[in-house]
Amino acid sequence: MRLARIRTADGVLTGEYEDGTVDTGSESYLVGDDAELLAPCEPSALYCVGRNYATTNDQMGYERPERPDWFIKPSVSVLPHGAALPYPDWTSELTYAGELAAVIDGRCTNLDVGDVDDAVRGYTILNDLDALDQDGRTARKAFDGSAPLGPWIETELDPSDVEMTTHVGGDLRQEANTSEMLFSPREVIAFLSERYTFQPGDVVSFGSPANPGLVRPGEVVEIRYDGIGTLRNTIVDAD
Repeated sequence: MRLARIRTADGVLTGEYEDGTVDTGSESYLVGDDAELLAPCEPSALYCVGRNYATTNDQMGYERPERPDWFIKPSVSVLPHGAALPYPDWTSELTYAGELAAVIDGRCTNLDVGDVDDAVRGYTILNDLDALDQDGRTARKAFDGSAPLGPWIETELDPSDVEMTTHVGGDLRQEANTSEMLFSPREVIAFLSERYTFQPGDVVSFGSPANPGLVRPGEVVEIRYDGIGTLRNTIVDAD
C-alpha cells in the first residue's frame, strides 16, 4: 500500500495512493486536480546514516565505519516531491544523494533488530542534499529544503534487496542495490533506537550509493527505488 499525504480544500489528509488518486476512505482526490502531494510524513527529526556503501567510501576516501555513522537534519529540511528546490545562495557546491528512508510508525526506543519491522510504517525516498563547501556536517547538510522526501510511503517493502537509480538532467548518475549496504536498514534503526526515542513520522535514511555529485539550477533530480516510485525535484535559482 502507498500512503500519501495531500493538501485539499478539506484540509491535509492521508490516504491510499493509486494511479494518481488518493482514497481517504470517505473521499477520493485526484492529485494535481483537487489535491497536492505533500511530504509523506511530518518528522520531528531525520536521522541520516552516511558511509554505508563500500563503493561510496572507496570513491570518497573514507574508512569503513565500525558502527553506523550518522547526523541529524531538522524538520525544516523536508521538501515534498515535485517542489522546486532553491539552490542556496551561500554555496556553490550543492550535491544530490539518493537514499532509501524508513518512516517510524509510533513512539519507540531500544528496539531489537527483530522488532524493527513492527516499528516501521513503511519506506520512502530521500535526497540528502549537501553543500560541500561549508564547514562541518551540520552547516553542509542541515538547512531549509535539504531533505526532499517522498513521494509517498510504501508499507509493503523488504528493504534488503531493492534496486535504485538516480538521474540528473536525464543522465544516469547512481545505480545500486540496497543489498550492498554495510549496515542493513533494520540494523541501523535498532542501533539508533538505543540512543534516541523515535516519534511517529520520524525518518531514518540509510546512506547513498556511489556517485553523489553536483547539481545546478535548471536540472531535474529523479531518484527511483523499485517498489516505491520516483522522487523528483527541479533545482531552481534562489529568489
